[in-house]
This record gives sequence, structure tokens and C-alpha cells, in this order.
Amino acid sequence: MAQKEKIAAALAPIIEASGNFLEDLTITSAGKHRILTVVVDSEKHLTLDEVTAVTKSLSEVVENLSEIGDLPFTLEVTSPGVDRPLTLPRHWRKNVGRLINITLNDESKVNGRIGESTDSDVQIDESKINFADIKKATIEIEFK
Repeated sequence: MAQKEKIAAALAPIIEASGNFLEDLTITSAGKHRILTVVVDSEKHLTLDEVTAVTKSLSEVVENLSEIGDLPFTLEVTSPGVDRPLTLPRHWRKNVGRLINITLNDESKVNGRIGESTDSDVQIDESKINFADIKKATIEIEFK
């Protein structure tokens, strides 16, 4: 098992115990320093207090992980940004009512508001789109 997978296996149960999901994990090096970035997601939009609570729980475990090594590191815990593509059914459920830009597998484009979704499809305005037909989907930032 690679370093990233070992770290993810150690952190995922802690994140899941808080009612959240481990969305992504990256390790980057900057000279003699490393940055461990943990992206945490939820069925709802996370608050800063919720991310802080997860960070405290993770920091206790991360400091004792042999997979991190001896180099100094910084732990960054964040939630997915608005520019992160929607790839899972829970991403769609969390963003109901938001404006979305979709590129389908045939390269055609669909823009509209996210409606109800299931584990296999989503309602965009008056159209139902299967997740299997979506190549890429990102939230469009709106200024109200």
C-alpha cells in the first residue's frame, strides 16, 4: 500500500466518525517541508467550526503516523471549493438549486439549476440527465 493510501486509511475513520467524508488527500513537498492537505466533505455545507473540529481530531493522529516520516509538515484541512467538479450523487444533493455547467460525454453543454437527484440521475431544469452521461460538471458562481 502506498504512502497516500496508508495515510487515508488512518484518517478516514476519524473523518467518518465526525459525520463527514474524506474527499481527497494530497502530500506535497517544499524543500525540507511537506504539506498534507485533507479535503473533507459532508452531505451539507461545512462550517468553519466543523472543519476546525475535524482538524483537531486529525492532528492528534497525524503526528503519530510513521507514514508521514521525519520531515516537518503542515496539516491543512479544507472543504471542497466551488470549482471542484461534482462527481458523486451526494455532491448533487448538497447543491440543489445552484446553477451548474455540464459537459456531456458527447461534448454537448447543459446549463441550468440542479433539482432532485437519485443515485443514477439528476434533474436540471426540465431535463433529467444520467450521471453516466456526464463528462464534467461544475457549479457556476453567482453574485446575488
